[in-house]
Amino acid sequence: MAEAMMLKENELQSFEERKKYVITVVGCGRMGLSTACLFSEAGFQVVCLDSDPYIVSQIVKGTSPFAEPGLSQILKRNLKENRISATMDFKEVIPKSDVIIVAVNISVNEKRQPDYSNIEGSCKNIGINMKRGTLIIIESTLGPTVTETLVRETLEASSGLKAGVDFGLVYSPIRATVGRTLRDMTEYSKIVAGINRQSTRAAKAVLKTVVKGDLVEVPNFRTAEAAKIFENIYRDVNISLANEFSVYCEMAGIDYFQAQKAANTQPFCHLLKPGIVSGRMPKDSFLLIDEVMDVGVKLRMPILARSINDNMIKHASNLVKSALRSCDKPVRRSRISVMGVSYRPNVKEARDSLVPNLVNTLKRMGAKVNVFDPYFTYKELRNLGYDAEPSFDKTVEGADCILIAVGHSGFKRLSLARISAVMKKPSAIVDLAHIVNPAKAMKEGFIYRGLGRGVWKK
Repeated sequence: MAEAMMLKENELQSFEERKKYVITVVGCGRMGLSTACLFSEAGFQVVCLDSDPYIVSQIVKGTSPFAEPGLSQILKRNLKENRISATMDFKEVIPKSDVIIVAVNISVNEKRQPDYSNIEGSCKNIGINMKRGTLIIIESTLGPTVTETLVRETLEASSGLKAGVDFGLVYSPIRATVGRTLRDMTEYSKIVAGINRQSTRAAKAVLKTVVKGDLVEVPNFRTAEAAKIFENIYRDVNISLANEFSVYCEMAGIDYFQAQKAANTQPFCHLLKPGIVSGRMPKDSFLLIDEVMDVGVKLRMPILARSINDNMIKHASNLVKSALRSCDKPVRRSRISVMGVSYRPNVKEARDSLVPNLVNTLKRMGAKVNVFDPYFTYKELRNLGYDAEPSFDKTVEGADCILIAVGHSGFKRLSLARISAVMKKPSAIVDLAHIVNPAKAMKEGFIYRGLGRGVWKK
C-alpha cells in the first residue's frame, strides 16, 4: 500500500483499494460530517474527530446532529458496516491516519477580524501526532496566504517534518449549501491546489472517489483561497445592489420583483433577490478584507456592499415602524410576530442567522417580539433565546404585526384571512422574503409593507 501522499491519480478506483486507507475528518460540523459520510460510503475507513462531545456522541449513536437530507441514512449504514467512527482524541486517531481532512469552522470576532485559533490548534495537534507520508487536505474557508503561512508553519513546527517532502499538503475548499450538502459535494466542481505536483495528484486520487464534478487545479494555495472567497463576495456585492434597488423601488412606487423579472430577460442581466444576508457570506468578506491590508490595497466595493447589507436590519425595522404608524400604533408596546429564524429558507439551521439581530433591534424600539419557525419546536426556539408560543395560532393571536423574516415555502400557504381574524385590528404585515401577494394582503385588510415592493396604498 502506497503512502497517501504518494498516491497516483489512477489509484483508489476500487473498494478493495480504498478500505486500506484511514481518513480522519477534523471538525465534524455539518460540512465535516457530510464529508466524512461520503468518504465512508466510498469505502474508506473514516474517523470523525471533533472537540464537541455532543456531536461525537450523536455520531456514535448513528444520529446526525444536523437536519441534512440523506445524512442520517448514510451515517447509520456505514456505522453498521464499521466504516465510520467518532472520537475527541487526536492521539488515538491521527497516528494511524493516512489522509487528514481539516474542516473546522473559522469565526470572525466582534471587531470583524478572523479568528484562526481553531485551525491553528487543530494543525498543532495533527502535527504532534501524524506519521510521515500523511496527506493533509484543508477544506476550511481561509484568507489568502493562511494555508502557506499559519497552516504550513504550524504543521511543520509541531511535527518536525517538511510539507511537500515528508507529508502532502493541499487546499481544497468546500462548496456546499445547507440543505443539500451531500448533493453539492458530489456534483459541484472542486478547486484543488497542492504544495507540489505530487500532493495535488494524491489529493485528486482521493477526491475523485466522491466528487463527480470536475477537479479544478489552480497553481497555488493563494489562488484557491482567493477563488473561494471571491465566490461569496461576488454574491454579497450583487445582493447589495438588489438591496439598493429595492429601497429605491419602495420610495418610487415600483415593484422591484416585477422590474427584476423583466430585466433578467436580458441574457446578461442576473439581478438577485434582495434581503438580509445571513450565513457564512458576511463573515467570509472579512477574511479577505483582513488580508488586503498587508498588501496596501483597499477593497472599496466589498466594504461598501457589507455596509449596505448590514443596514438592511435597520431598514427592515423601519418598514415595521412605517406599517404600524399607518395602523396608528407606535412600535413601543406593539406585539410583533416574526416568522422564521433560519439563516436561509427551508432549512433547520439557526447558526449565522441575523434574525436575532432583527429581533433585538425591535425589542430595543420597545416592541414585544415572539417568533415562529416550522423547522424548530417550541422548546428549540426557547433554547435559542427567543420568546415563542407552543403553536402558530398562539404566536399570531393578538399580534399587531406579522414580520416574515425567512422565506420558508410553507409560509406561502398561510391563510391571510385566518391570520387577520385573530390579530389585533388594525393589523400589519411586513414581508422581507417575497412571500405574500401585496394585493391579497391589502384586500384582507392588512396594512402592508414589503422589501422592494413599492405598491402599498396606506
